[in-house]
Amino acid sequence: MKFTKTFTTTIALTIAAGTAFAASHAMNPTVGGAEMLESKNIVENAVNSPIHKTLVAAVVQAELAETLSGEGPFTVFAPTDDAFAKLPAGSVEELLKPENADRLVQILTCHVVAADAMSDAIQGMIADDNGRHPVPTLGGCTLQATYDNGTIMLEDEQGQVATVTVADVKQSNGVIHVIDTVMLPAVQG
Repeated sequence: MKFTKTFTTTIALTIAAGTAFAASHAMNPTVGGAEMLESKNIVENAVNSPIHKTLVAAVVQAELAETLSGEGPFTVFAPTDDAFAKLPAGSVEELLKPENADRLVQILTCHVVAADAMSDAIQGMIADDNGRHPVPTLGGCTLQATYDNGTIMLEDEQGQVATVTVADVKQSNGVIHVIDTVMLPAVQG
């Protein structure tokens, strides 16, 4: 009887400790099948993502890698390679030319917010603002955040809507939310 009680108590304590450890070390979602480590910064994890090659190339070309590797916190709405492929033919190649550096920086920084905004906080702000929350970005754009059935969507200044396909990818200097559309600033007249 004493052995059974001791054994049962030991098992219960082991399970409780394991549950507490797992909760405190919850895994980040994978991105494109790649592990994203909370101990790495936004750029380090983006480089590891097989679906963000175009974004990484653009960040390097725009000389934003050092900034996005910095302390932050930053929230990055990270468009996938497929999102960039939806742009008109030749757009990415044109943006990557040195003479278009200012435009590239503007577009990329329209995906960055100077805060650590997890999806539950964003949904709370959307709810507080009656279903639509303005999100000012470092690039001077204001995205409009909405959600439906727990899925966050962002509308850019040209009326395009991106869906967050992977939320809450924690980084050492913020968070990444993967999106399926490139956000663009308002058309300059």
